[in-house]
Amino acid sequence: MSQILAIDYGKARCGIAVTDEMQIIASGLETVPTKEIFVFLKKYFSENTVDQIVVGLPTDLKGNVNDIETDILKFLEKFKLQFPIVGVARFDERFTSKMASFFISQSGKTKKKREEKGLIDKVSATLILQNYLEQIQK
Repeated sequence: MSQILAIDYGKARCGIAVTDEMQIIASGLETVPTKEIFVFLKKYFSENTVDQIVVGLPTDLKGNVNDIETDILKFLEKFKLQFPIVGVARFDERFTSKMASFFISQSGKTKKKREEKGLIDKVSATLILQNYLEQIQK
């Protein structure tokens, strides 16, 4: 089988998570500067088999999309041109950053590590991917 890769897309950084090849478990992989995301993806896709990506859909409590959605849509247009055989799914990312911060705080990490934005982005991508896996396995 192949992996599913999740992206928590941000203006400065993108959190990345992937599944195992059986597509059962999501694991945090990396935090990549947004300006380097395509370099990272090209390298990763050349070394691993990825069927699909899942990109967070940034919505507020009322279901309205946030401003970053414009940037995400531009990213997805470029992604589809560069990787036409890789499927794209979107998944609601509401509260993932808050949940990521909470889980990190409960993990016993030092205060400096808990406040590291890159770690929050990577954990957020993992939460997006794990929630997506749970939804498609129902």
